[in-house]
Amino acid sequence: MKRRYALAVLVPICSLAGCAHLGVEPWERDVLAEDRMQVVSDPLDASIDGHIYFSKEASSGGQGFGGGGCGCN
Repeated sequence: MKRRYALAVLVPICSLAGCAHLGVEPWERDVLAEDRMQVVSDPLDASIDGHIYFSKEASSGGQGFGGGGCGCN
């Protein structure tokens, strides 16, 4: 009985202790600031991809643009 009680107390405490470190340490920031870690690492590729997406999604208006249609007007 004591063993079950100890286990029932220790498991939640240990699981909460895993959430104690939720930030980025100062010495880790240089790695996260590299170009390859950015969401958009190459602006030219992102622009080309956005143009292709906009062209293919004619009925919904593309990415971030209102309206729709094929643009034939």
